[in-house]
Amino acid sequence: MNPAMKIGALAAATGTAVETIRYYEREGLLPPAPRSDSNYRLYGSEHTERLSFIRHCRSLDMTLDEIRVLLRFKDAPGEDCGDVNALLDEHIGHVAARIRELKQLERQLKALRETCPVVQAAGQCGILNELAHAAAAPVAPDRPSHAHVRGSHGRVPGR
Repeated sequence: MNPAMKIGALAAATGTAVETIRYYEREGLLPPAPRSDSNYRLYGSEHTERLSFIRHCRSLDMTLDEIRVLLRFKDAPGEDCGDVNALLDEHIGHVAARIRELKQLERQLKALRETCPVVQAAGQCGILNELAHAAAAPVAPDRPSHAHVRGSHGRVPGR
């Protein structure tokens, strides 16, 4: 273990906001850090490595629940990694579904853009008129009001 560092140094070393570190501690992703005589948290290399692992998983758009599962297996290196494989396969499926949705969104935006091919008065703008018309239409109850893939990250293997 390298020399103990305070939370600010851990934040700087990993590119993580101090509040995010505290949040990960509260969520149980990072083990509690021992305290100094002046009650400062003191972090070591194991915290840096674990936090870097968490940050990398987050950069792959993994949820905290998925990361918990991965950390559980990382902490038990003798365990079978079948659930890790299943988790990643499911995550790949979520990413593929999001890509399909984003491609559909791109097609919709391009079609919307084609409604106003030339610059004109805003009152005649096809884009604004189409958006206003769509906004006035009733929303289907099963249609999400956000762009996230419905049901993604719902079930985590190995729980």
